[in-house]
Amino acid sequence: MSMTSRERVVMALNHEEPDRVPLFIGTSGATTVLGPGYPRLAKHLGIEAGPMRWISRPFQYTWMDEAVMDRLGSDGRPVVPGPAGSSLRRDVSPDELVDDWGCTWKRNAGTGYFEVAEPPLRNATIDDLPRYPWPDLSAPSRFEGLAARCRAIQQSGKACVLMTGGTLFEQAYLMRGLPECLMDLAGDEDFFLALMHEFKIRMIPYLRELFRHVGDCVDIALTGDDLGTQDSTFMAPALYRRLIKPHQAEMLAAIHESTRAKVFFHSCGNIYPLIGDLIDIGVDLLNPVQVSAKDLADTARLKREFGSRLSFCGAIDTQTVLPHGTEANVRAEVRRRINDLAPGGGYIAAAVHCIQPDVPPQNIVAMCDEVRAAGSYPIRS
Repeated sequence: MSMTSRERVVMALNHEEPDRVPLFIGTSGATTVLGPGYPRLAKHLGIEAGPMRWISRPFQYTWMDEAVMDRLGSDGRPVVPGPAGSSLRRDVSPDELVDDWGCTWKRNAGTGYFEVAEPPLRNATIDDLPRYPWPDLSAPSRFEGLAARCRAIQQSGKACVLMTGGTLFEQAYLMRGLPECLMDLAGDEDFFLALMHEFKIRMIPYLRELFRHVGDCVDIALTGDDLGTQDSTFMAPALYRRLIKPHQAEMLAAIHESTRAKVFFHSCGNIYPLIGDLIDIGVDLLNPVQVSAKDLADTARLKREFGSRLSFCGAIDTQTVLPHGTEANVRAEVRRRINDLAPGGGYIAAAVHCIQPDVPPQNIVAMCDEVRAAGSYPIRS
């Protein structure tokens, strides 16, 4: 059975078994290679990479060259709307920038990565929120040429993965600061709810307008909110259900009402206690399945408990196996996750989050090659 990449992805997300397990690498920020490691990968493949392009410059998410994604066998291609209308966005220097939301990002000299150095709402009050110069998420320039790019991806036989930029809690803690945001959850609910309101009144109309332009030519709509640490959720599940879940539900409902695309939800950390809640609010595809996090290592259990209602993307360990393992270790890890998550469909193979610069290029290639070698249906353990 010969399939296009798009057919393979769509079939897997409909919980059917395609010809083989789909692979995502370079299809989003959460599935690409971090900037400092990308030139080594391209060189290892014997491919002359073009000028560095970014899915996200602050996060150093590389927009991989088509030749690299094609060699590695990626089944999806990314699409990103144009920049929001913002009076705040500017490049200060090669090592400092201000984003659409007014967050100042500075490069950490020790790691080379950008971090939010100045959360613009750290000292804000409720009265300050309506006066803040919020970005225009629905600026018409964001949608120019977007549908044509999406259709071109589908016509090429690849799955179209649209990065919506739709986040609520994550955007809150980027603008407020994580400690302050968690203290709001615990002790200043009025402020937290007011902040959620400011995001929603901009985010939901933007999503509806976005999918008015591209709703019929997108296969996967990417959103997310980081909700966990390696050991636990950021907040008690009861607090999440009361103060965050209802707002996420509204946002995901706006997506589902506007497109048939599947909702890809990214959250790092040990979010096992919240997986049922994410299914409740309309998540179709969970990423990155951080197997190094406390309760997510047992991917066979995840499949048993949630696999009839949820698809998975990720699960190939980036914390230990990819950076420190041999090629044989990497291939064994790929086979383990395929055996656990792929039977019956519902699995897209990928690394757990963005591949870091300490991962040897040969291990990245081994991961991708083994997905093709071991991922043919029916799955044989």
